[in-house]
Amino acid sequence: MSTRAQQYVADVVAREQVTPHLVRLTVEVPGFVSTGISDEWIGLVVPGQFQSRYYTVRSVEGSTLVLDVVVHPVGLVTEWASGDPVGQQVTITEAKGSFLPPPDAGWLLLVGDLTALPAMTRIAAENATTLPTRIVAEVPLDSRVEDYFPAGVDVTWLPTDGPSRLAEVVETLDFPEGPGYFWMAGESAQMRAIRKHLMRDRTLPSTHYDVMGYWRAVAQRQPRAVDPGPIWRAGKAAGKSDEEIWADYDAAQGAVND
Repeated sequence: MSTRAQQYVADVVAREQVTPHLVRLTVEVPGFVSTGISDEWIGLVVPGQFQSRYYTVRSVEGSTLVLDVVVHPVGLVTEWASGDPVGQQVTITEAKGSFLPPPDAGWLLLVGDLTALPAMTRIAAENATTLPTRIVAEVPLDSRVEDYFPAGVDVTWLPTDGPSRLAEVVETLDFPEGPGYFWMAGESAQMRAIRKHLMRDRTLPSTHYDVMGYWRAVAQRQPRAVDPGPIWRAGKAAGKSDEEIWADYDAAQGAVND
């Protein structure tokens, strides 16, 4: 017997155009229960739609959630968020997350594109005081926000005006000495290439990295078109490794977008 995921009715109380490609929404979600996981995400269903799109919770304080939404020329949430959503009600699904550094981690290396900015800033805000943290962010020049990340964090901005090059960038990075935790998110094809690099070339244990495809490079892309929660739970129940679970997620997301 399946159990329906928890859903909340939320009120949009503020909207801010952070950059031409990034809109910040503040929503009040009475009764919201956070996972406490630094990269947690929620499903968002906007008025007039029935499909969820998934977004990282950039910050949460009680029942107040801040979501930074990447907007494209088209999309279920893009058109709505590009207008005036303040005062409207949306549906929020229960939060999920996967960020889990191993006990022996001595450093954090966070890499991602524009869609990963909210997760990277929350991870840094919640972990950088105990783990030395470096961030590599690949974003268009007009979407660079110099004070986006917490003060004191080592940040490298990579300008981009075309396809992501994060896979080749990661291959050239000098990882810190000793065990640590590598977290990365972005375009799915780039993430698949990076997983192979981490396993075959870096030979990192699966417990020491988390690499997620947030979107797929197609004409009309949508972040997280597939809910990773059920795939994660089913994979764990089947005894699959993290690599196998994320491969299932990539395949499911690809099937939706094909």
